[in-house]
Amino acid sequence: QVQLVESGGGLVQAGGSLRVSCAASGGTFSLYNVGWFRQAPGKERECVAAIMRSGGPSYYADSVKGRFAISRDNSKNTVYLQMNSLKPEDTAVYYCAADLSLVKFTTTPPQPHYWGQGTQVTVSS
Repeated sequence: QVQLVESGGGLVQAGGSLRVSCAASGGTFSLYNVGWFRQAPGKERECVAAIMRSGGPSYYADSVKGRFAISRDNSKNTVYLQMNSLKPEDTAVYYCAADLSLVKFTTTPPQPHYWGQGTQVTVSS
C-alpha cells in the first residue's frame, strides 16, 4: 500500500514559479511510475506530466511543455513538479498518482492505483 502526500501548492502571480512535491511512503517507490494530474472546476482530470520508474523519458501535456518539469529522487521517495511561467489557466487542484503500469495514466478517466489528496495551485492574473 502506497501513500502519497502532495505539498507546495499556493497562490502565485501569473509568470511566477512554484514547485510542488509528492512524498511517498509504504511501498517500494522506485517500482512505480508517477504522474502529476490536475483538475480545474468543471473540467476533467488531466495528466500534465509523468515520469517512469527509472526516471527515464517523461511525458508532458502540450499545454505545459517547456514550462513544467517533472523529476524524481528515489532516495527520498519524492517526485517534484517544477512549474514556471505560470498562467491563470494553470489554476487547479494538483494530484500526484502512482501505478506500476504507465497505461493507467492514459485512460479516460485516468486510473492509477494510488492517489494523493491534492494541493491547490492558484495563479492570479
